[in-house]
Amino acid sequence: MRVLRAKSAGFCWGVERAIDIAREYAKAGRHPVYTDGPLIHNRQMMEVLTREGVREVGDYQSKAEVSVPEAGDRAVMVVRAHGISPERRAYLKSLGMEFRDATCPDVGIIAGKIRLHAKRGFATVIFGDPAHPEVIGLLGYTEGRGHAVRTRADIDALPPLGEQVCMVSQSTMFTDEFEGLAAHLRKTYPEARVFDTICGATKDRQGDIHELRRQGAEAVVVIGGRHSANTVKLAKLVELTGMHCFHVETAAELDLAALARYRTVGVTAGASTPAFLIDEVVARLGTLP
Repeated sequence: MRVLRAKSAGFCWGVERAIDIAREYAKAGRHPVYTDGPLIHNRQMMEVLTREGVREVGDYQSKAEVSVPEAGDRAVMVVRAHGISPERRAYLKSLGMEFRDATCPDVGIIAGKIRLHAKRGFATVIFGDPAHPEVIGLLGYTEGRGHAVRTRADIDALPPLGEQVCMVSQSTMFTDEFEGLAAHLRKTYPEARVFDTICGATKDRQGDIHELRRQGAEAVVVIGGRHSANTVKLAKLVELTGMHCFHVETAAELDLAALARYRTVGVTAGASTPAFLIDEVVARLGTLP
């Protein structure tokens, strides 16, 4: 079997940056290091971080009250890469410990665009999952005039938005879907300001799926958490391109009997998937004839 590993597989720079920030505090003896919700959407990596002294508190959507039994001068609260709303930021800062923002700078740019336009009276339309923590955080910058949409029907169901409208995207969405929805929005709001805020790492990851197909991949193993939005989208894209998709979290989940039918298999991974998990999958596939 020929195994092709996508160049973009694994941590994006925003996730790696958040992990490095939390680890630096832990290595410096600043305990406990708390994160507001899971630092990344990968169970195996969170287990590694827990052993290193990083503790997850709060909840996935950064909505629940946080229980921090060991707050104080040595404790640190780290905001994950997805970012949070201004209200959540104020709440976390009130907990009596050092506050460190590890929001991905790309997400910070989206928040900045929203905040700037909201202050100018714009309504905001966000292409994204309304239950995803990134979107929940971004909606907090819209000054109460924000709406998350995923389909044309969602756009058609929007209340009147007024003359000033801007549109952005959750950073991990499909570019072609965003462009299609933006065009649909402009049928009603032709002067809408549209900002393509899908991050470069996401575009690279999606582009590499097509590159794997060009190189002859018949099937692709997508590695990552089943609750990771960008990983699920990669799996969907593999299927849309006509290749067989095997979505796994670890090498132990590989269906080797099924994979052995293919001569060339691609491997990619979500933005929260650590390199050691990718290495294990590649090594296991390498044992197939």
